[in-house]
Amino acid sequence: MATIKDIAHIAGVSPTTVSRVLSQDETLSVSQEVRLKILRTAHELKYVSPRVRHMQEKEKLVIGIADWQIIRQDRKNIRIASLNTIMGAMLKKIDVQFVRMEKNKPGRYDGIIALGIFSPEEMEQLKLQSIAIVFINSDDKNYEYDSIIMDFNRGIEEAFEYLLYKRQYRTIGYIGGLFNDGNIRIGYRRLESVKTLLQQYHCLEERNLFVGEFSKEGGCAMAKKAIESGHLPEAMLLGSDEIAEGAIEVFQEAGLRIPKDIAVVIYEDIKTLESKWQEYTHISMFPDIVWETAIKLLLEQIREHRVESMKILLPGKLVMGESA
Repeated sequence: MATIKDIAHIAGVSPTTVSRVLSQDETLSVSQEVRLKILRTAHELKYVSPRVRHMQEKEKLVIGIADWQIIRQDRKNIRIASLNTIMGAMLKKIDVQFVRMEKNKPGRYDGIIALGIFSPEEMEQLKLQSIAIVFINSDDKNYEYDSIIMDFNRGIEEAFEYLLYKRQYRTIGYIGGLFNDGNIRIGYRRLESVKTLLQQYHCLEERNLFVGEFSKEGGCAMAKKAIESGHLPEAMLLGSDEIAEGAIEVFQEAGLRIPKDIAVVIYEDIKTLESKWQEYTHISMFPDIVWETAIKLLLEQIREHRVESMKILLPGKLVMGESA
């Protein structure tokens, strides 16, 4: 097991300097280059602090949730609140605080769960904030980190197979949002997956694809456009909970009966609001098993000092409801 002396030897500094950097002593006069070198070395050696190594009952862990690749930062991630319930069932002796991270405000965490596709440079920045990291859907080719790879297409495939073969709908449409803020692009891969799979099932009609702002208001506007188009498909995949919130309200106000007049499947990503349509058919992209697995991998790194990386493949899942 790596020690402070090991880190000091590789980083070319004193053990005291290493100790103060790792304990986040802001009064220490040391260059950012040296500070980053110490943190990078500690991560590479899988250094575990004495506080974590000798954890007592009711000790608190702080787990950061890096979600800015899949959720707009001006939206809430309401899923975080329910993680305490999952953790409570898994681990009773340690209190865990889940904190939503901000992209441009680095901190120090006992562990990080990072959702979405991160560049190597972004992975490096996260590595400087915690020794233990689990990436969800960033495929680390070098196997340096634990990762969970989501088979997003599988959930969409299940939905299309159900709609086309079980329910025998002839036309399927899509209402989805796009968000682009510099390096953050949300919804684009989802749209491409839908188009590719619709093409594979020989039912792609570009006129049935409605794309706009990634918000409830965007869902309203696109649903109105779909109705006014005069070629409303028999079934519609709604690209997020916010999009669904707006689109379904418009469908109902227009007197459309769900599923008799139009079938609806909601693509349920990370929750940003408490949906009024929880009993509707939906594709669950991040079911509890994903979070349970991520937390389990983190705890193995933090408490059991596992150093070998793991990669796990999990599929999205179609959950049957009353809307399709």
